[in-house]
Order: sequence, then structure tokens, then C-alpha cells
Amino acid sequence: MAGITVSHVGKVYEDGTRAVTDLNIDIQDGEFLVLVGPSGCGKTTALRMIAGLESISEGELRIGDKLVNAVPPRDRDLAMVFQSYALYPHLSVRDNIAFGLQLRKLPKNEIKERVERAASVLGLSEYLDRKPRNLSGGQRQRVAMGRAIVRQPAAFLMDEPLSNLDAKLRVQMRAEIGRLQRELAVTTIYVTHDQTEAMTLGERVAVIRKGVLQQIAPPQQLYDRPDNLFVAGFIGSPAMNFLSGTLQRDDAGEYSVKVGEQELVLPESILSERPALADFVGQQIVCGIRPEDLEDATIAGGELSGRTLEGNVELVEPLGSDLMVHLRLAIPPASGIEDIADLAEDTGEALPATQNETVAIARFSPRSHVRVADTVKVAVSTDRLHFFNPHDGLAVWTQTQPAAVSG
Repeated sequence: MAGITVSHVGKVYEDGTRAVTDLNIDIQDGEFLVLVGPSGCGKTTALRMIAGLESISEGELRIGDKLVNAVPPRDRDLAMVFQSYALYPHLSVRDNIAFGLQLRKLPKNEIKERVERAASVLGLSEYLDRKPRNLSGGQRQRVAMGRAIVRQPAAFLMDEPLSNLDAKLRVQMRAEIGRLQRELAVTTIYVTHDQTEAMTLGERVAVIRKGVLQQIAPPQQLYDRPDNLFVAGFIGSPAMNFLSGTLQRDDAGEYSVKVGEQELVLPESILSERPALADFVGQQIVCGIRPEDLEDATIAGGELSGRTLEGNVELVEPLGSDLMVHLRLAIPPASGIEDIADLAEDTGEALPATQNETVAIARFSPRSHVRVADTVKVAVSTDRLHFFNPHDGLAVWTQTQPAAVSG
């Protein structure tokens, strides 16, 4: 086993297309790291450079202490698990798993022992003499993983290994991969566009956009303290709601954010966490609200003064445990910002239809009785609001406000 260090790595193709820019990640020995981002963001290219399947245009790649930029794939001691399984149809499960060991001419008794141990771990012992065509999709994926496990590599590289499976199998295999990685304690780099996979599997998650690393952190930190608008909107389902507002401070020193003609009073906790908010008084700011931080005011507890918004119900989706409520708010959207426009394109979600209204999604309790066309008051958990600089998309924490970006 070994750690992997990616230092200022970039990839530029012969036609000038840049796929990855200045990628820096230090992956610890035994760590499970997930690379996540929208299609075409460069995450698979990054993985292929680590594997040696793509040349590195810039920077250095080390496995353990060894510089491997020019080392061919077969000599990097890495095992890849692909989306396509890549099984040999004419070979049995046993021979598919053993194939790489046979090429290395290991003793037959050692091959047999490794294959049977891997099959036992993966629940494949009773299928060893079957051909791939007689297996389910989940079983084929486990065979592909078995072939990687028996090699006892320095690290596993997994490229969207669950994409071909149906929803139920994906959940089962996700749990299986997580369990295996914990048992084997092998350094693992896992690529996916599915944020649920990323959040449930990764010890750390690296979010990539347009070939550039946006943030790398444990899953909960990504969710609670996103570094920028893109991470905030990409991580979380349904996505964070973004409202255009103006930060205000009254004579008593109380802060509030004005969104449209409505106003949310900010608690002290927000100011202590985000002291740089003081630099935005009187200026435009992007206010982010997660769906679970919006509740039907008629059933919300606590004091509601200064923490409600009013909107019209456009759609209600009962999910049993939750009620997903789509609300049209008389608040200008933050859609003119590049990060938010990119998010809408990446997720396939349409931007609001007008310049003066925003469609927000709320996760109400199923006890709510709201109906389509109702005008409702919505309680906002103002202590969980997020704020972003509209000029550069960065989260407002302790940094001061940079100069506005023209154009």
C-alpha cells in the first residue's frame, strides 16, 4: 500500500484543449478519496493520469516516494476497476479473477488461495465456475473488483464502477465497496458524478469543475462549509437555493439581508462565524438556503419574527418522510452569476423564468397541508444561512471583499 501525491498536475491535449489545471492532492496511505464533478470536468482524466493511461503534461505524480510520471501503467502497482467490468466472456469467474496473477506467473497454489479468499470476501464462492453471461450486473462488478483485490496493489483506482447498475444494486454495491475498502485498508481513488456516492463513500471528497479543484474536504465539511457557490450548489440534493440580496445594518447594530421586499434578520451566530459580512453592508450579496432550512411557518416552532419569507406554491411532491415544495418567491434570482449559470447547465435545472422571481425548493415536514396555488409563509433557519460574494463566488467567512470583477 502507498500514498499518492499529485503536485501541480495538468493535462493539455495536442489540439490545445486543457482538461486538468494545477491539480494538487495528497492522498494518504489507506485513504478513500472520491473525485466528483459534472460530466466533462476532468475527473476521469485525472484518474487516468494517475493510472498511467494518459500522459502528464505538467507537474509531478508520486506513488509512495517514487516519481512515476514516466513509469508505464503495468509498473505502477495500481489496480483499476472500470464502469464496463471488462471481463473475458469465455473464461470462468475463477479464471477472470486469476488472470492477472497468471500473467505474473505466480505459483498455482498461491493463485488458488488468493482467488478463493477474494471470492469469499465478495460472496462469489458459489459462482467461481460460472461464465460472466450467467451473472447479474452486480455479480459481474464484484468479479471485476475481485480481479483487482487479488493483485494486492498499492492502490485501487475506480472509474464510475456502479454506473451500469440499477438504483437498488447501486446502493448495495456502494455499501459493499465501502465495507471492502475499510477491511482491506487500501488507498482508493474513486471517480463519480453521483454526489450521493461521493458523500457516502469518501473519507474526503474532491470537487472538480472545468479541470480545476474547487475544494477537498470531508463530506460533512463540504456540505456545511462550502468554499464557493459551485460547491454549495453541486453538493446537496435538492440543491441549495440562491437568492440575490442586500446586506443591511441598523442603528442598533443588528444585521439583516433584504431579499426583494422581504427581510431576514441575522442572528449573532452568523456574524461570529462570518466576520467578513461586515464588509458587505449596503452591497449586493448572494444568500444561500438549503431546502431543509425552510419549513411551513404554521408548524415551525420558535419565534418567527424576522425569519419568514412569503411565496406561492407551484408544485408539491410528497415523499413520505418529506414534502418537497416548489415555491415562487418575489425575490430576484442570483442567476446572472457565472457559477450559478454553470450549475444550472450541469444539473439540467432551468433558471427562473423572470428577472424578479426565484423558484426555491423547500423540504417541509409531511405534517404540512400546503397545496398548489397556496400563498404560504415559510420559516427560515436563519442561523444556517450561507453567504457568497457575487463578484468571485467565494463563500463569505473571514476574507475581506475583493474588488468587483468587471464584465
